[in-house]
Amino acid sequence: MIPTPGRPPLGKTDPSRDLSREVSREELRIRLLIVDDEQSIRKLCITVGEALGFICLEAESGESALALLEEQPVHMILSDMVMPHMSGLEFLEKVKKLVPRTEVALMTGHGSIETAVQAMKLGAYDYITKPIDTNRLRTILQNAGALLGARLELEVTRRKLRDAGSLGTLIGPSKKMQEIFRLIEMVAPSTASVLITGASGTGKELVARTVHELSPRRTKPFVPINCAAIPETLIESEIFGHEKGAFTGALERRTGCFELAEGGTLLLDEIGEMPIATQAKLLRVLEDHKLRRLGSKVETTVDVRVLAATNKVPEEAVARGELRNDLYYRLNVFNIHMPTLREHKEDVPELVQSLLADMSAKHGRKVATISEAVLNQFRSYSWPGNVRELRNTLERAVIVCDGSVVETKHLPPGFGQTTLRTSVEDPDGVRLGVGTTVGEAERLLILKTLEATGNNKTKAAEILAISLKTLHNKLKEYGSVSAEATADKEEEELR
Repeated sequence: MIPTPGRPPLGKTDPSRDLSREVSREELRIRLLIVDDEQSIRKLCITVGEALGFICLEAESGESALALLEEQPVHMILSDMVMPHMSGLEFLEKVKKLVPRTEVALMTGHGSIETAVQAMKLGAYDYITKPIDTNRLRTILQNAGALLGARLELEVTRRKLRDAGSLGTLIGPSKKMQEIFRLIEMVAPSTASVLITGASGTGKELVARTVHELSPRRTKPFVPINCAAIPETLIESEIFGHEKGAFTGALERRTGCFELAEGGTLLLDEIGEMPIATQAKLLRVLEDHKLRRLGSKVETTVDVRVLAATNKVPEEAVARGELRNDLYYRLNVFNIHMPTLREHKEDVPELVQSLLADMSAKHGRKVATISEAVLNQFRSYSWPGNVRELRNTLERAVIVCDGSVVETKHLPPGFGQTTLRTSVEDPDGVRLGVGTTVGEAERLLILKTLEATGNNKTKAAEILAISLKTLHNKLKEYGSVSAEATADKEEEELR
């Protein structure tokens, strides 16, 4: 069996779960430091702060406050402007150098517009005059609390997930996955577009969901759309929406994915399969943040962060004319490339534990682990379908397993055997002579894979790590099937 890790099972990986549930209420409390040489002022601020749920600390001078900051973390400071030995502005400058992420609000009985402007230029969060208006003070602390609370929640959640060898629904303590986690943490808080690349089944959509969940937009919708699964005639309507009567069959107004994702995140999966004409319209929306539904004369402003994913090599897709060059550069502000599972097989035990918990909960089973023999098979297997194939394999095993441990007998028949044999001695393999072009090698591999799968195009596309639409387009090029038959079969398989 898999050795029991030094932490509890990673648990169910529901993409929609709220990560903040794993964080205790105490860890999310904001620490407020009040700095004033008048005890009555400190007591007033502590009363208001504690009523709002803050943990309040106090210091009677700038020097003692700086000493406290070196010993323990503080999220916000409320400081007097006029104090013995050190002014509030001097104190503010020192705080910003020592702990730049700590917010500072200043209090003074000698307020002026000039002083307030100077304080803001030095990085003050806000400014309040004495005698203190408790309503004004409460508003300042509430607003700061909302900002700091969201920031603190993300920081604590990231730390907990990283310690568990996971980030959101992504699992893996390996160096490759840790680097992916680092990139996600870096880009998530921003508004930058992200292009996620990698073979089919590597978890590109999970990356997008995690970026969304760790961003300020996490309370708003996350809307994924697969550009390869929508007929060309309908994709513009799906993305931008349409008005009633915009085209034959448009019996009512339809809201597009951009509007559905308002304030949140839109994932355009398989962006390389989007028609070129639609790509041009998408580029305009990304640049202007405005769209026009099909059949409408009115432009609608949208606030949506766009993430894109593709299993193609983007530069090659651009060279082939499948992806607009300008759209590629607009989307590729930040790139995250997902490795294949065979590139980080050391993550298999953690992935297995997480997926088993997921599948057991889904099917009402109590399967806890896999045998050592199964683990050895998993480690030696190449996983052409990546994490998706691992998930499907374990789901079948959980369904047929009659105990708590998955044995080799619970794996799919023939698991681990190479489906496509390509050795020179194998008469059924793909033979490539010296001088064979890349295009010809690709054609032979596709046709041989189809033959091995009994002409099951969906299975062949999965093995080849390409989309079903791409496979049909390749077959059209080779003249292996008629355009009409391909379209009919594609529509049937998509249904």
